[in-house]
Amino acid sequence: MNHLHSSKSYQEELENLRTSILKMGGKVEAQFRQAVLAYSEGNAALAEQLMTIEREVNQEHLEIDHACTEIIALRQPAAGDLRMLLGCIRTISDLERIGDEASKIAKMALKSDKNRAKLTRVHSIYQSADLAASMLRQVLDGFARKDTTQMAAIFTADLELDSHYQASMRQLITFMMEDPRTIGVALDDLWVAKAIERVGDHAENVAETVIYIFEGEDVRYSHHTSNPD
Repeated sequence: MNHLHSSKSYQEELENLRTSILKMGGKVEAQFRQAVLAYSEGNAALAEQLMTIEREVNQEHLEIDHACTEIIALRQPAAGDLRMLLGCIRTISDLERIGDEASKIAKMALKSDKNRAKLTRVHSIYQSADLAASMLRQVLDGFARKDTTQMAAIFTADLELDSHYQASMRQLITFMMEDPRTIGVALDDLWVAKAIERVGDHAENVAETVIYIFEGEDVRYSHHTSNPD
C-alpha cells in the first residue's frame, strides 16, 4: 500500500512539474508578445511592467530547476522519467533565455527617440515576432499533449525566421546608407530583430527537447539549425 501511495505521489510530482513548465512557458510567451507591442508603440509604461515579469520568470526557473534536481536525487527515476526530467531542465533554460530576449526588447522600448517616426517601420520585424511567438505556442502545445508531430514544422519555421531576419537587416542597412539620420533608430530595430530571431532559435531548441523527451531521440545535430550560445 505504501508503495502504491509513493508511486502515485511520484506521478503527481512529475505532473506538477509539467504544469509548472507550461505555466512558465505561457508567461514567457505573453512577456515576449507584450515586449514587441511595447517596442512598436513606444509604450514605456508597459515596458516597465515587463521588468517585473522578468524577475518572476527567473524565480520560476530556479524553483523548477531545483524541483527537477531534487526528484532526480531522491527518486532515482528510470530511463523514461529521467529523460523527462533532463528535458525539463533543458526546456526551462531555453524559456528563461526567451524571457531575457523579451526583456532586451522591452528595454529598447524605454529609449525615447523623437526620430522614431521618421523611419519607415520595417514590417518584417513584426512578421518575425508573430512567427516566433507562434513557434513558441506550438512547441508548448506539443509539450502539453506529449505530441511531437508538429516539431518538424518548428524547424521549417525557424529557417523562415532566419530569412526574415536577413531581409530586415538588409532593409535597415539600406535606410542607414541612404539617410545617416536614421542610424540610431535603425540600429535599435536591428537589435530587436536579432532578439526576435534568437527567440525562434530557443523555440527550436525546445522542439528538439520535446522529441528527446517523448521519442528518446536526440536530434540536436541531425538537422540544419542555428542554435544560440
